Amino acid sequence: MWRPFIALLLFATTLRAQENATAYEALRVVGAQLGRGALNHIVSITGTKGSPQPEKWKIVLQDPEGRGVRELEIASGKIDSDDASDHGMAAPFEGPTINVSRLNLDSSGAFAVANHTADASHTAFATVDYTLRTDERGEPVWVLKLLSRSSRPVGTIHIGATHGTVKRTEGMFAGATMEDVQNDYDQEEGSGVISNVKKSLKHTFQRTQDEARGMFHRVKRSFSDFINRE
Repeated sequence: MWRPFIALLLFATTLRAQENATAYEALRVVGAQLGRGALNHIVSITGTKGSPQPEKWKIVLQDPEGRGVRELEIASGKIDSDDASDHGMAAPFEGPTINVSRLNLDSSGAFAVANHTADASHTAFATVDYTLRTDERGEPVWVLKLLSRSSRPVGTIHIGATHGTVKRTEGMFAGATMEDVQNDYDQEEGSGVISNVKKSLKHTFQRTQDEARGMFHRVKRSFSDFINRE
């Protein structure tokens, strides 16, 4: 008796999750309601508990007059919250903004790359926390934190938002990062079990990066093309 109802509930939940906006769509709302110029002042974009996409996106903008930052929450195709109070603008902001013209990976594409990487490392997860920001070189990068059903972090993946490169992983591939394996392997030419494990991990990293690059070319999406296709 309950099975049809449960099936309908699961279908509705899945459909609602699929209908959640991507990061690009949230940015389009900002551009439509605040003007295209606002897109030149984006500091970060975050979303939590994505399954695969979050219900809300928080977008932090640099105040054009240098008074601090402005925090927006985007949900259901509109600006749901706008923190532009004196408290929100109190501290001056000095930091990089995202060059949106260099974005070639929407949050849906970032999920596809991260999901493939997680599969390669045998990492199971239930939801995703998203962050789009700039790295130390000023390049846009997606940071996806993978969470279990109990909201426990099981891994983090850093993906370049311009070329789709998996730049770094944390808590995956036996707990090693790509930098760990690369540095250890280059500095140690010994043999034995430990060396063989490192060689295997390095090979897995390289294969995963190559496969992720192929995935990126399938999901690549220019933000400039997206925003100008209105």
